[in-house]
Amino acid sequence: MKQKEDRAVNHTGVNPGGAQVVSRMVSELSCNVDDMTAEDIGFAMERFYEAGALEVYTIPVGMKKNRPGTLLRVICEEALKQELVECMFRHTSTIGIRETATRRYVLERKTKTLQTPYGDVRVKSVSGYGTAREKYEYEDLARIARERGIGLSEVRRLLQEAGE
Repeated sequence: MKQKEDRAVNHTGVNPGGAQVVSRMVSELSCNVDDMTAEDIGFAMERFYEAGALEVYTIPVGMKKNRPGTLLRVICEEALKQELVECMFRHTSTIGIRETATRRYVLERKTKTLQTPYGDVRVKSVSGYGTAREKYEYEDLARIARERGIGLSEVRRLLQEAGE
């Protein structure tokens, strides 16, 4: 599953504290479904990411006639909105999609690769808006955990002990 990077920067500036501020206008596409299996929804979500969605998520909802359903949300750039609307109609049972234009604030992202005793491990760093943090890339932690037959928290501990 390849997630496309944010392309259109609609606002870049500096806040009063001197930090760079980056925000983008995005579209939030929403639809409700009450007749799709969890597998069908998962497959659809994969297709949305492949089509360039920035975020895809579901929320359980109550629908008319007291049926349980799923609210499906897709966040995308304006340039990809039409393609994602078509994708949503193709891969879901919905008969209607709602759109909301919204601003998305983003932290600056960087990735570095560490050579560790357990193989290469990518570390994602984010910063901006007065904050900075780092985190190991999940896929690399999961690979090490599988190879060693241990949990993710144990992998993080091993990496910290190795000085990574």
